[in-house]
Amino acid sequence: MKVIDLIKNNKGTAFSFEILPPIKGNSIQKVYKVIDKLREFDPKYINITSHHSEYIYKTLPDGSFLKVNIRKRPGSVAIASAIQNKYGITAVPHIICKGFSKDETEYALIDLNFLGVYDLLLLRGDIKTLDKSEDSSLYHEHATDLQVQVNNFNKGIAVDGSTFEANETPFSYGMACYPEKHEEAPNMESDLHYAKMKVDNGANYLVTQMFFDNNKYYAFVNSCRAAGITVPIIPGIKPIVFCDQLTVLPKVFRSEIPEPLAMALRKCRTNEEAKAVGIEWSIQQCKDLITHGVPSLHFYTMMASDSVYQIAKAIY
Repeated sequence: MKVIDLIKNNKGTAFSFEILPPIKGNSIQKVYKVIDKLREFDPKYINITSHHSEYIYKTLPDGSFLKVNIRKRPGSVAIASAIQNKYGITAVPHIICKGFSKDETEYALIDLNFLGVYDLLLLRGDIKTLDKSEDSSLYHEHATDLQVQVNNFNKGIAVDGSTFEANETPFSYGMACYPEKHEEAPNMESDLHYAKMKVDNGANYLVTQMFFDNNKYYAFVNSCRAAGITVPIIPGIKPIVFCDQLTVLPKVFRSEIPEPLAMALRKCRTNEEAKAVGIEWSIQQCKDLITHGVPSLHFYTMMASDSVYQIAKAIY
């Protein structure tokens, strides 16, 4: 069943979470342990993040340097298939622009179709500057460009323009949105314009960047509805687990920390204290969101799976 149907058919507020593939060389058992810990809360779907390859320079015996392209984590295709087959839970791999060529995206779509994974989250991905030797035309610049490729694939149109027999089950997908504005958007109106474009062109739902102030989410949803965006807008929840996240998260993700939360974190002397503050804040945040009838809560579990467990235990 598609994610959008799982959300709409759920009687209460659905639960889902995002996992990070293990570092290359590590066992998938680490992923399974996170899922085993959280599956008691009946996750409707599980997202799998995707990470672009990176260039590093290796020093050769003669002192010269060799540029090598490496990928530190396995692709989301393999992890998604493993999860869906082991647990029978809908898996949602992230398909991103940065670091993946249009051809690589097409290969991933072919594999996912073969494996029976039909739900995607389309994202721009972490900003990555292409190496000067790379041809920028081989890559998508924006998530809306990636969206066009997926839509064409659903119609049986390959990236080179050739045609093929369209899949019996087309891909369904969600996309990202930003209650506090994307860092590159000149204003909120511009951000809403692109959010509506994503929906008008086929996104079944939107999932937000992390936020800590529910009022910003409610204001954003109201603005979306006024702009004609009617799809579910799923709040993304990230529990704070480290003291330094008080300054790191606003810098990296442009997510404002409300003063009551900031004040509590400033009093913390250890990460354990910060983790406890983060759990309590997220519990109250989620309870308020549920009271307001949000369709689903989506948790970012990176370095926070224990916290997510305690939060889910308190609200589900």
